[in-house]
Amino acid sequence: MEQEHSTDRTTSLGAFSVSLAVKDLAASQAFYEKLDFKVFAGHAPHFLVLKNGPAVLGLFCGMLESNILTFNPGWSGAAQPLEKFVDIRDLQRALEAKGIVPKKISDEGGAGPASFIVVDPDGNEILVDQHV
Repeated sequence: MEQEHSTDRTTSLGAFSVSLAVKDLAASQAFYEKLDFKVFAGHAPHFLVLKNGPAVLGLFCGMLESNILTFNPGWSGAAQPLEKFVDIRDLQRALEAKGIVPKKISDEGGAGPASFIVVDPDGNEILVDQHV
């Protein structure tokens, strides 16, 4: 994978999904399947990732404190690695330069998979999670 290193304002955060903290994975799966979501990834009984067209929904049982918005640099909407993407550490630095202080930071000196969390003014958490 070729990673672009840039702090350009038009930098993409990657594939988007909503991650839900659920109490009963099977019950949540059955509900969202009635809305025509289909499981395409995951490891029950801990989490499943479902799709309905371009909409991606993660169901997480016992893994999240609350619902969270998720972005995945380096992944397409179909959870496939991209050839070119902006590394998560560059994204984190770009946000910090704009005055957004992460709640959880990624390893600045590392490479490959990492994540960070920022919080919007209303307390909603946004996870930026790079898997590649």
